[in-house]
This record gives sequence, C-alpha cells and structure tokens, in this order.
Amino acid sequence: MFLNSRSEPTELVKLRFLNARMMLGPKEKRYYLNLEIGYQGEVMFDQFTQKLQNDFYIINDLRLESNNAEFQIDTLIIAQETIYPFEVKNHEGDYYYEAGNFFSMSTEDEIKNPLDQLKRSKSLLCPLLKKMGNKIPVEGFVTFVNPVFTLYQAPLHAPIIYPSQLKSFMKKIDQIPSKLNSRHKWLADQLLSLHLKESRYALKPAYYYEKGIICPRCYSFMISVGNKKLVCHKCGCEESVDSGVLRCVMEHEILFPDRKITTNGIHEWCGGIVSTKVIRRILLQNLASIGTRQHRYFE
Repeated sequence: MFLNSRSEPTELVKLRFLNARMMLGPKEKRYYLNLEIGYQGEVMFDQFTQKLQNDFYIINDLRLESNNAEFQIDTLIIAQETIYPFEVKNHEGDYYYEAGNFFSMSTEDEIKNPLDQLKRSKSLLCPLLKKMGNKIPVEGFVTFVNPVFTLYQAPLHAPIIYPSQLKSFMKKIDQIPSKLNSRHKWLADQLLSLHLKESRYALKPAYYYEKGIICPRCYSFMISVGNKKLVCHKCGCEESVDSGVLRCVMEHEILFPDRKITTNGIHEWCGGIVSTKVIRRILLQNLASIGTRQHRYFE
C-alpha cells in the first residue's frame, strides 16, 4: 500500500522554472540537472514497487530530521519483519569502485559514494525509529536503476542492487511472508507526520529572471495570438490564454510564496503579453478574490 504518491520536489520545480527564465550558474545548473536525473530514476524505481502484491507500507521521498541532521530516503518499504530504506541512483555509463570511492570511467571524476549515503541515512533513521519504540530491523539497499549502468570492481557483499537484478530482487521481497498490523500503520503515520516538505539547505539562486509565459512543452517563451490563444515561438505548441496565465500564477506562488497574487503582479510576470483585463477575468473566475479595487488580491 502506497501511503503517499511521489511528486516532483519543490526545489526541482523552482529550478526548472528558473532554468527557463535565467542563466543558472555552473553550480546551480549542475545541481538542477542532477535533481532532474535523480527524480527520473525514482520514477523508474516506482515502476517496480508498484508491482508488489505483498502486505507492505510504501513511503516515497521521505525527508526527515534526526540528531539535528536532515536526511532523505527515496523509498521506504515497511514489511512485517523488516524495514527497507532504498537509496535510488540513476547513473548512466561505466563506473568503477576503488579504495572505497566511486569514479566515472569516462571522466575519472569521483561521485558521491551512495554506500556512504545509505549508511548515513540508516545511522539517522535507526535512532529515530528507536525513539518511536520500533524494534523491527532495518536493511537498506543502494539501487541502480539505469539499464545503461555498469560498476566495475564492485565490493562483493555490498548492499547494491543492479539494474539487471531489480526484477528478481523485487520478486524475492514480494515472496517474504508479511502481514502488517496497527503498530506498523502507526509507525508509518509517525514518519509521514515528520516529513519535511523542503530542505532548509535547498539551493536558492538569485532571481535575475526574464518575464513571460513559458511553453509547457519545451520551456521557451510563448507569444499571444489574440485574447484566447498562446503559441510557442520555438516548437509551435498552442495553449489557451487561460491555461497559460494559470500556470504563471502557479509559478509565481512557488517562486515568490510571500508575495500576494494581484492582477498587476501577474500581468508583469506574464511579460505584459496578456492584458490586465483578461488577467483580471481569469483570476476572478479561478481564484478567491479578497479586497476591492487597488487593494484586491487573490488566493
């Protein structure tokens, strides 16, 4: 049973919006691309967990704090006798393991050791579970999901699941007897109640952005054709003005959570390509109006 659905992290959504509107610095760009690749890998892993038929609780993308330290678990499976945290990796290409470190064979660059990441997560998760009275053992795995991934010189007994092993591994897990009770549900609910929506260490680049309505397909800027249609100047994607403006409202809310939504504010954020009259109509039809005239804003 999935207790929560996986959704795109707010940090990823923010950086995706900003990547379309501004030139991210090298550090921010690399971080953004890693978030994109990581999320795609987690979605790939979900295709395997969705096929499980046993009596499990499955929690996706769990961010917790323990001993004043944050940690994230990509997927957590609670079974009757074991709790399984999974560190999901979507690396592509050839890598090798040497002296406790992981390296890319094409670039010789060292990457973060996923075994260390798993070890850290477990070291923070276990005392947190213990405080909840949990006595179920924790067995974690690093799971590589990209089919074009190879690791050379891998440690023989490391808790690593390779792409070619995923199907058989999940089948094996599914065959282990598991019958959950109210105690398991209470534990799962407690973990969910402690979930942090966003990391306090999230990267926050300065917003030197370009204004306008972004194409939902290729993330280029759209142009207005009359009062009812928007067209992407790059890929030709067409969208209604109402839909495009409402997407801009959603972007504005995510990027500027402390700003009130106003007709003039959204008109400016849309780059002025849609009239204030049309924007006011769209806001009045789709959001709650608070206040009147120049003091009006929307929620």
